[in-house]
Amino acid sequence: METKDLGKTSSGIQANMAALLSYLAGWITGLIFFLVEKDNKFVRFHAMQSIVVFGAFSALGIAISVFASLAIAIQAYFLLPLIGLISTLLWLAVLILWIILMVKAYQGEKIKLPIAGDIAEKNS
Repeated sequence: METKDLGKTSSGIQANMAALLSYLAGWITGLIFFLVEKDNKFVRFHAMQSIVVFGAFSALGIAISVFASLAIAIQAYFLLPLIGLISTLLWLAVLILWIILMVKAYQGEKIKLPIAGDIAEKNS
């Protein structure tokens, strides 16, 4: 498969590969590529979108963990299956979104997610 010419990058990595790698470890690699890449708007967009999307999912995961801990602390064990279901569905959605974003970035496409894409576009 032939990829589009997406311009040069500061890192010397092909732009589509750098964009893919921005998603590899969630917001952590997004942050790394956002700080390293100064020139390429395509890579900066994907890096910022990774920071926003996976940062939000990380915060949500922490909130679910805190809620589960509180349920255990107050002995509301009946809530645990519901919390487990919500957590499982969230992480399944994250996995699917993660794969889609990496594939689209590698293909040279700029898939703009609601809210996160707007933030990424303003800051890239």
